[in-house]
Parts: sequence; C-alpha cells; structure tokens
Amino acid sequence: MKLAINGFGRIGRTILRQVLSLPQHSDVELVLINDIAPLETCAYLLKYDSTFGPYQGSVTTEGEALNIDGRVILMSHSADLAQVDLSGVDVMLDCTGVARTSDVASRGLTAGADKVLISGPSPAAEVTLVLGANEDQLGSARIVSNASCTTNGLAPLVKLIDQIGGLVSGHMTTIHCYTNSQPMVDAPRGDLARSRAGALSMVPTTSSATHLIDIVLPDLAGRVSGAAVRVPTASVSAIDLVATLERGMSAEQFDQAFRDAVAASAVLGWTDLPLVSSDLRSRPESLVVAGPETRMIGEMQIRVFGWYDNEWGFSARMLDVARLMANTG
Repeated sequence: MKLAINGFGRIGRTILRQVLSLPQHSDVELVLINDIAPLETCAYLLKYDSTFGPYQGSVTTEGEALNIDGRVILMSHSADLAQVDLSGVDVMLDCTGVARTSDVASRGLTAGADKVLISGPSPAAEVTLVLGANEDQLGSARIVSNASCTTNGLAPLVKLIDQIGGLVSGHMTTIHCYTNSQPMVDAPRGDLARSRAGALSMVPTTSSATHLIDIVLPDLAGRVSGAAVRVPTASVSAIDLVATLERGMSAEQFDQAFRDAVAASAVLGWTDLPLVSSDLRSRPESLVVAGPETRMIGEMQIRVFGWYDNEWGFSARMLDVARLMANTG
C-alpha cells in the first residue's frame, strides 16, 4: 500500500511512528511527506516527542528526505499540493486540519493520489467513516473523513449499546486532554472559556462528536447529546456516557452481553484493572471500556466509562481506514 502524508503534525508523526514500529504495517510504502515546516524541524520533532518519548532508532536528514533507520522518505514543503507529484499513491492522508472545502480536500486527487483520507471532520468528505460503526458505507468514495478521535470511541460504543438494549437517549461527556487549539497562556479565542490557559484549568466546551454521531449513525440521530471538558493532561482522553435503554434487563445480563460484544469488536477493548489515563498511552483501540467504572442503574439506565488515546488510537484508525480504502474499488 502506497501512502503519502500531507501535514506532519501530531497525527502525521504518530502515523509514521506506527508505520515504522508495528509489523502489521510492514507492507506500507510511504512515498512522500509534505509539510511547510523545515526538514530539520520535522526530523527533530519526530525524534523527540514529549508524549511518546524519543524515537529509539536513527533519524537524520539526507538531501530533501528523512533517513529513518536507513529508510529514506522524501519530503516536500509546498503549501499548494498542485506543486507535488503524488502519482501512484493509493491514499493520501490529509493531516493538516484545513481540508474543509472541496477545493482543498480534492487537491490530493489533483496531485495524482487515487484517494484522500482526512484526519478529522470535514464537510467536503463524500463519507464520514468510523470503523466499528459504518464501514459498510465506504462504497467508491474517494474523499473520506476519519471523523474525530472522540467519535471513533463513541460511535462503536453507542451502536453496541443499541444492539444490546435499544438506545432511547444518552448524554456523553468527553474528558479530553488539551490540544494545540488552546493557548498555553490566556489569549483571545472565539470561545471565551477556551481563551484560558489550557494546562492550568479544566475548560468546559463543545464536542464535534455529537453532530458526527448523527452523520455516522443516522438511525440514532438526535438520541445522543454531548459536551467536553478539556483537562490539563497531555494525552489520553475519556468518554463518560449515561444512556437509557428501551429494553430493561438486570445488571448481570447487561454486563455479560456488553463484555461479549466488546470482545467481538475489532476496535474496542476492555479492562477490569483500576487504571488511570497515563496507563492507556499508546493503546491502539478506539476505546477501552473501564469495567470498574461501568454500571447499571435500575433496569433501564447504564453508565459506561472508557479511555482512548486520542492521538495513538486515532492514528491507528487512520491506517486501518486507509487500508480499507486502498483495497476497495
């Protein structure tokens, strides 16, 4: 599978780390990385990562390329993909965060890539895909959104709950680590609360997952509301979901059915250990259900709590969806 990465930020670099370190991606040929930052800066940020630690191999520059343990990956630094040759690329991973219009989202196709996968929500996508929820909707789409990290955790979860007991309604709160969209010190932003220093306060805000659930699972549209609280941690977020069921059942019945469904899922995990967020760093699942925090209230209401590494897990899904796209149509 031939891939290219446009945008070598948090997700772009995490995708590359997985390609380099995980045997299931040994067939991936990374044809090109495009980023407007200087080559030396890109090499430095790949080698020294504050979240995942230093890359254990060798990272050097060689002409206009990265040399990683002897693996040479060409880099370009164009703000306009029309200047980049992506001929022969199966899927271009657009990790810039700006592919929100058809003009921008289609530039990878214009440059020669067969398909484009966007690392976030995008109105320009032909389909918004979440593994474990609606992968059967891919069809022949050439511009696909991988939704958001929270949606990747929430959508498979609510789909399972609906299958087990019928989902009448639910409210999700994501307890989310701070991101680059927040300032390190108080500074003006459109959202006043998000104008505050991200590493010093818990900041209530919105989550795109609520809107995206309606797109990904239209049969459940309008049944799940949601919000976010940004917290002063650098990685690993959580989903706290309270839902009302259509079909009543005992706590034991729900627990067994839920465990069985999670065990059969390709993207969900389970832990019965009393873990904290840092224990889940670099976990590849879209969501790891925390058994000790999941409980039933009466016969119709449940509370489910789960962890997700919003960078590593989401990047894992980017590669999974890219493989699905490359093998479809």
